[in-house]
Amino acid sequence: MLIRLYLVALLLASPLSAETRVPQSQAEIALSFVPLVQEAAPAVVNIYARRVIQAQRTPFMNDPFFEDFFRGFGTPQPRVQNSLGSGVILSPDGIVVSNYHVVGTATEINVVLTDRREYNARVLLGDEEADLAILQLEGAEDLPFLSLRNSDQVQVGELVLAIGNPFGIGQTVTSGIVSGLARSGAATGQARGYFIQTDAAINPGNSGGALIDVNGALVGINTSILSRSGGSNGIGFAIPANLVAEFVKQAREGRELFERPWAGMSGQPVNSDLAESLGLSVPDGIVISDLHPASPFAKAGMGVGDVITHVDGQPVNSPQEMIFRMTVAGIDNAARVTWMRDAEEAESEVAMIAAPDEPPAEETRLGQGTVVPELIVARANPAVIARFGLPLATEGVIVTDPGPLGRRVGVQTGDVIQQINGDTMTRSADVVRALTRPGRSLRLDLLRRGQRLSLRFRL
Repeated sequence: MLIRLYLVALLLASPLSAETRVPQSQAEIALSFVPLVQEAAPAVVNIYARRVIQAQRTPFMNDPFFEDFFRGFGTPQPRVQNSLGSGVILSPDGIVVSNYHVVGTATEINVVLTDRREYNARVLLGDEEADLAILQLEGAEDLPFLSLRNSDQVQVGELVLAIGNPFGIGQTVTSGIVSGLARSGAATGQARGYFIQTDAAINPGNSGGALIDVNGALVGINTSILSRSGGSNGIGFAIPANLVAEFVKQAREGRELFERPWAGMSGQPVNSDLAESLGLSVPDGIVISDLHPASPFAKAGMGVGDVITHVDGQPVNSPQEMIFRMTVAGIDNAARVTWMRDAEEAESEVAMIAAPDEPPAEETRLGQGTVVPELIVARANPAVIARFGLPLATEGVIVTDPGPLGRRVGVQTGDVIQQINGDTMTRSADVVRALTRPGRSLRLDLLRRGQRLSLRFRL
């Protein structure tokens, strides 16, 4: 508390203070972040993760020219891959948040505190799309931790510190400001969504580290940089603390997979031309371009052509922002959605539901008596469509796993089987029947990423 009062009184840089101003003297500029770092740094940890991967070994695997030509050839051999990153302790009992790309597929995780205590850890909940993972330290108690700030209150220009372990050299602190908010789809790697931008230096190894404000509260989790050279150019991205809070909530509830609310709709940002055609004074929000009949937005009275402008009082100007706002609202809750039709504003309560598994998916693994054994298929329904990111109007049977033989003949996860030998496929049983006695030849008509293609085989 003394540290908090000290910084607020002298820097007056926090948005929670009565007045925000720049430093007024050389003495204020020379003020140190030492008390803040001493309080916050013990809750930022180093993470060492190991995973076993199957690597293809060839005589050309280290040749810079021939390596790509012979990629995929050779005998698979297990190889240990090590990764290094950072994490943040969020509770005294050892709940830690880090990036999925650091620990998500690890078989062994070791966490080291600043006082050199070491703990084994296990992943409670991870999600590659959000690039977040929640860990539990084994046997931990009475640990230092950081509190989560409401990241919706963060403002551009705020002072922030980034704490992590760049390049494995040890815990490092860098300072900067919040450079931008609502950066949608700007991060690299697998992370997709909504980010806080900062010019505090973030380098490889900082992943999973803390971005804190001058009160020592966690603003976000550092996840990536925007760089052509791989070095920090002053454009770093952090996952907002509000999304971290929802991950912690679901992890404590015992969920093994992170669950997002289902919108059952698709839309596009409103630009100047769209705003003019829709009768809007400014180009804000996203216009609904497609809506599933079971969508909670449809049940709340919205339709194609309506414009969604706010979710829970926060503006949304891209599909990524919409997904973020729905996600932090939380599954099984309701969100307050502001929308417009014919330039008239309305507000509705929209249920945050999981994608319906209706009609039943009937996920089925084909047996050895079929042409493509181990192929796994499921009937298209909202849950399966959302799982593979397919268009809302998708119909047919979806490949959830091609299996070894299916993969070799060109079938891919997410392919939609529409016809086999000219017969329309609507249920998993149709595929099983068609691939049990296919005749002398086989033709699969598929839909892949919006493109139609046919695979033909002679049996």
